[in-house]
Amino acid sequence: MKKNIKSIAVAVFALGVMSLNSCSDDFLIREPQDSITLENYFSSNDQVRNSTNAMYSKTWFNFHNKAFFAIGEVGSGNSYTGSSDVNSLRTLTISGTDVEMVNAWKGLWATIAQANMLISLLPERVGPEVDPEVVDVAIGEAHFMRATAYFYLVRLWGPVPIVENNLDNVENPQIPTNPVEDIYQFIELEYNAAINMLPEKIRSSNYADNGRVSKGSAKAMLAKAHLYQGEYNEARQLAEEVINSGEFKLYGGEELPSYSFGDLFLTANNNNEESIFALQWKVTGNYGTASNCNTQFGYSPYINQATYGGVFAPSMDLLASFEDGDLRRKETVMLPGDFYPNITTADGPGLTVPDDIDAQGTGSGIKKYVVGKGGGAAGPFDNWGMMENNTYIMRYAEVLLIHAEAILGGAESTSDAAALDSYNKVRNRAGLPSVTSFTFDELFHERRIELAFEGDYWYDLGRLPLSKAADIISNQDRGFVDNPNFVPIPSGDFFILPYPTIDLDKNPKLGEPPVPYNFD
Repeated sequence: MKKNIKSIAVAVFALGVMSLNSCSDDFLIREPQDSITLENYFSSNDQVRNSTNAMYSKTWFNFHNKAFFAIGEVGSGNSYTGSSDVNSLRTLTISGTDVEMVNAWKGLWATIAQANMLISLLPERVGPEVDPEVVDVAIGEAHFMRATAYFYLVRLWGPVPIVENNLDNVENPQIPTNPVEDIYQFIELEYNAAINMLPEKIRSSNYADNGRVSKGSAKAMLAKAHLYQGEYNEARQLAEEVINSGEFKLYGGEELPSYSFGDLFLTANNNNEESIFALQWKVTGNYGTASNCNTQFGYSPYINQATYGGVFAPSMDLLASFEDGDLRRKETVMLPGDFYPNITTADGPGLTVPDDIDAQGTGSGIKKYVVGKGGGAAGPFDNWGMMENNTYIMRYAEVLLIHAEAILGGAESTSDAAALDSYNKVRNRAGLPSVTSFTFDELFHERRIELAFEGDYWYDLGRLPLSKAADIISNQDRGFVDNPNFVPIPSGDFFILPYPTIDLDKNPKLGEPPVPYNFD
């Protein structure tokens, strides 16, 4: 078995048919024991390009399907749910056996394992007809995905093991965690490797060409990683490089008159000019390749492909947080009487929200990522009601807010012209007036509203001083209309999730003090 293990592992990963269920056995994801050989497998440029496809969708599926929103939105107080499988973050009672927390862990390690195989083994498995630059781009994509998966891991669990080659640990999967600062150093190295290997690109109106990541994508994500560490100069420099490159722009332009913020989330606008990195979902007939957002968010079978209403709904706290005149409100949350011409219903195109809308008892519903009944403008769907509208991990609007915050640099407020230019572009597109200065709290609020239901607010709260974050959460109404609920804040750093019990049992070193990583 040992002499064939590299061929076996790479074949399975390159073909994109790895069984993601296997990662429930071990976060290191042991290789399947079959006998596929790899001689001359990567004989063309297209085969090499396709080797990274799974990392844009399937490997992320377990993380994305529910956990992404249960953590980022329910945990943060943006979303309410009474559903027993996803509400532990709402009550801050998550445990090591929580199913969706375990799914998040599995999905992130699946992405890392896929990236590890490509980075370690792809260069030696290509034929003479493959262009070296095509190999470089594929490896650059793998570095980007590995960095992004670790960026989530370190913000959710703190110390985790840095694993660069899964084959090194097949015989001895009990390995220690590494310190948070080492993980961030690794993330920076990975994004920089991606910057060096990925192509420069200008996002065009031909959206079909915009799906893959670029140098600009890696710079934008690296800027965010620096921001989370309070490294404002580095975050500013990278954000300005992205802004000045002209690669991305705000969808619909910076001026409004007829622009709809909700158009960003239509299937037809996948990979628009604002998209920096998005998960690329595709209906294939196989479970785990398409997005469940329309079912999870759509308040009723009248507008989704399920037999039930959405699992997630807007929270009372979020509903009260929109400024008067903010055009993002209607395109983020549904209220009675709102009209949406682009949402397909059981009766055809166009939805007028009924007076009795009541997703999860909130008297409202989520609009963002809801495209309606499958077919037509909503796009295809599969047997599980999943569809093809992308999931944003980063948009250009966030780069503008990162730039503004990096210039603010930890101060209470700023009237810096460059910071205001970036900040006001986001506000103006939302129909809000320009300001002549802003505080950190105002910018933090702007991030919450702009990125609501995009899985980000929990991580933003987690980078605040713990006492401030606890104060915000403890004052949120985390219930529904007829049952207000203010959740007691647990002791300690409640933003750090417990390691999955099953993996802690198999690898007790997860529970031991972290060990410095050997970067040699």
